[in-house]
Amino acid sequence: MTAAVAAALASVLAAIALLHAYWGLGGLWPAADEQALVRTVIGDPRRKRMPPPRLCWLVAGALLLTAAWPLLLARLSGDLLPHWLVAGIGLAMMAVFLLRGLAGFLPAWRVRHTLEPFSTFDRRYYSPLCLVIAAGFAFVLLKGN
Repeated sequence: MTAAVAAALASVLAAIALLHAYWGLGGLWPAADEQALVRTVIGDPRRKRMPPPRLCWLVAGALLLTAAWPLLLARLSGDLLPHWLVAGIGLAMMAVFLLRGLAGFLPAWRVRHTLEPFSTFDRRYYSPLCLVIAAGFAFVLLKGN
């Protein structure tokens, strides 16, 4: 079961990484134009443009590294690093997703990210997905070999 959860986490995070890389290349999906993309994936009325490509690529790289981590936690990639280090970094990754997931339901976040459809998508999809990812990390941390 741990291997399946780790593989699912890795797959979801890799897909999100690829999406950020796509945006770094100038891709617009799931929107029709850049302004619609900002409203859909950022939701901050102060933002008029998507982040620069280098920032999208940086996020994509961080997410790709994060995608590898559940596999390391479940020891599906061997023992490349000491397990205490893998577990400590995994715990930090879990905390980041937990905080991001919770933030989406806080009034301060809601005030800053008011644009639609982001506001609705964040409550329905983005924040809950972050909480599920955090739970997946917690599971693999607790059950990993």
